[in-house]
Amino acid sequence: MTALTIDQIVPGRHDIDVALEALPHVKAYLAKPHERDTVRVVVDEHEESLVVPRGVVDLMARVLALVAAGESVSIVPSHAELTTQQAADLLNVSRPFLIGLLEAGRIEYRAVGKHRRVKASSLHDYLREDDQRRREAADELSALNQEMGLT
Repeated sequence: MTALTIDQIVPGRHDIDVALEALPHVKAYLAKPHERDTVRVVVDEHEESLVVPRGVVDLMARVLALVAAGESVSIVPSHAELTTQQAADLLNVSRPFLIGLLEAGRIEYRAVGKHRRVKASSLHDYLREDDQRRREAADELSALNQEMGLT
């Protein structure tokens, strides 16, 4: 596999306004029960349309929400192999911190010569496990606070 160049959508004011207007309509559509796993999307004023998987529309709703909030957005395939800098950027950590996670075995990677490549799916797994650890720590703190009568 080859390393991936990550492109970003950096929304401007017009993009944010359009996303803010579209998002409620997409969310309302997705909230209704539908029998099909595809969605017909109108793409221009001449009623030309195309059919896309419902999961793509779910993803589009998430992208619209981020754009509406003024956030930059990147979509990275789970099989993509990232450089350590790209992986660090996606985790919003420093490259040395990421390398520490790699060397500690917290995130799976492979060596390509002297370089490391990290699968996007490995980053996703790390984030999911890290979120779980944080939730468990918060629950434990909450329980301790209750035991000590601090809440």
